[in-house]
Amino acid sequence: MTDLFSPLRLGRYDLKNRIAMAPLTRNRAGAGNVPTELMAEYYGQRAEAGLIIAEATQIVPEGQGYQDTPGIHSPEQVAGWRKVTDAVHAKGGRIFLQLWHVGRVSHNSLQPGGQAPVAPSAIRAKTKTFVNGGFVDVSEPRALDTAEIPAIIAAYGRAAENAIAAGFDGVEAHGANGYLLDQFLRDGSNHRSDEYGGSIQNRAKVMLGAMRAIVDAVGPDRSAIRISPVTPANDAADSNPQPVFDYVVEELNKLAPAYIHVIEGSTGADRNFGAGFDYQALRKRYNGVWIVNNGYDLAMAQAALQEGSADMIAFGRPFISNPDLVQRLRQNAPLNALERATLYGGGAKGYTDYPTLEQAAE
Repeated sequence: MTDLFSPLRLGRYDLKNRIAMAPLTRNRAGAGNVPTELMAEYYGQRAEAGLIIAEATQIVPEGQGYQDTPGIHSPEQVAGWRKVTDAVHAKGGRIFLQLWHVGRVSHNSLQPGGQAPVAPSAIRAKTKTFVNGGFVDVSEPRALDTAEIPAIIAAYGRAAENAIAAGFDGVEAHGANGYLLDQFLRDGSNHRSDEYGGSIQNRAKVMLGAMRAIVDAVGPDRSAIRISPVTPANDAADSNPQPVFDYVVEELNKLAPAYIHVIEGSTGADRNFGAGFDYQALRKRYNGVWIVNNGYDLAMAQAALQEGSADMIAFGRPFISNPDLVQRLRQNAPLNALERATLYGGGAKGYTDYPTLEQAAE
């Protein structure tokens, strides 16, 4: 019987269980947005996951939207990430990197030269970002020129190559939560009249182009993508998401990525948001590993695997406060409570100091 602790073949890898650690922004990168030794310790603590998907990481300087988030576009960043991947691999883990361009979900103070963030259309998102230790409204974006878009698509391929050079086992394109790829896809944020706007097929060109660049760079078995069909996160909205995502998943299937990672409902909140959306219609259009995410507990996860509605379950916040989450799930043991005050920014407190079951028993 398939359960959370059954092995799984994912692309070119054999995973020891079906528990994924979801990408979680923690705002703890060092100077130059370089990953630190503390980050290596954090991920190494959680290497019992079948797969770690490391936090969203900007592919270019313009892709940054929050303070102290890591990049994967400089040699120093690649070297910093190598410490992380070495720590995970030393414990027998597997780790993918989530590739990120935030688009309009940014602030001028984070952009090179204080310029405006870029977006499909010059529509300011009704959301906030994390700057100087606090949350502020995002800045007014400018619409990308048609001629600028191919370079952004190509940057996903270069970032994937950098990730493999840093020792990652693969990459996941961040196509969810109202960031750039998602912004192009949705008619609430994409009002363009050129080849990247209007029809579903046109609006999907940037997301699919980015995935094609990644697949061409590192191979389909080391490529993946995350989507969030109905979430309102970061002012994401579409008037009719079902045909949009039906089309996208059909096209992704042709590229044969290792997995698709789907956030069900409202990211980090109501699983039943957009209750009429048919996730299984998407799953039927895709032949690879299907990872589901959002509010799963042990019973829900086991049920999803046994009924065949998922191949793997991603856990987010439970992994923050429980470095030994796999063991706790296996034993159905109580979980540590999450310390919300230390989620974003800071040091070891609320990051690497959560106790394991063994430590708690001492």
